[in-house]
Amino acid sequence: MNTDKVDFRAVPDDGVTWTLLGTLYLRAWESRLPHPILGDHYAADAVGRIDYDFGKLKRRVRPERNQFVVALRARQLDDWGRDFLARHPDATVLHLGCGLDSRMLRLDAEGTVPWFDVDVPEVVGLRRRIYPERDRYRMIGASVTEDGWLEEIPAGGPVLIVAEGLLMYLTAEEVGRLLRRLTDHFASGELLFDGLAPWAVRMVKILRWSPRDGRDVERMNPRLTCAEQVPITAHRDRIPIRRYRAIYQLMHAVPALRASSVDYRFTF
Repeated sequence: MNTDKVDFRAVPDDGVTWTLLGTLYLRAWESRLPHPILGDHYAADAVGRIDYDFGKLKRRVRPERNQFVVALRARQLDDWGRDFLARHPDATVLHLGCGLDSRMLRLDAEGTVPWFDVDVPEVVGLRRRIYPERDRYRMIGASVTEDGWLEEIPAGGPVLIVAEGLLMYLTAEEVGRLLRRLTDHFASGELLFDGLAPWAVRMVKILRWSPRDGRDVERMNPRLTCAEQVPITAHRDRIPIRRYRAIYQLMHAVPALRASSVDYRFTF
């Protein structure tokens, strides 16, 4: 990882701040707990090297409360990802809407897996200032809704596709088209992503799509089979702070709240 201090003060204080620096900051904050859920020390290292008004960001993202949403979600996807790579050491990984996530270091610290991180060019430009490319690690600056970039990914062998915090920003038509392109390009693999309940999506203007459950996605693309769908509250016992653990316990007891954020694993 690069060691020079990088200036992010010009990053716009809008939705980009939340999706890029907000989630990075929450993972970094959570990593400093005595018994973290995710323990992303790579995120902590990155935050320590970025020149930005994190005091202002802290007031906005409220890490004491929101760290667990990010950590529980990422931990589940990481656990599934590790299991897939253990079963398929010859796999390729495709991380869509990667933002400033350090997943390639968390799951493949030695750089042995062909790994492709994809995000829009301006995000990849920021990302390159934090994480260097390696022999088997590449970044692609493109919108996932565009044509062309997928042809840069080798199609042979199994693939692990991760789309954390991404699909809810696309329309149903864009999601369906993206999923068809992926399953047409790759012969087999797994797709991991998180989804919000329809009522939760309606509360946030910039969000557009949500599955009611895995069957919605199977109807959208018959090649995909829902293997698991796990609400983040299912792992509430991992939360090390009692009062927040109790909140997640109450959420888990209410079906609508339990379904507010769900991690999905599909095979194809």
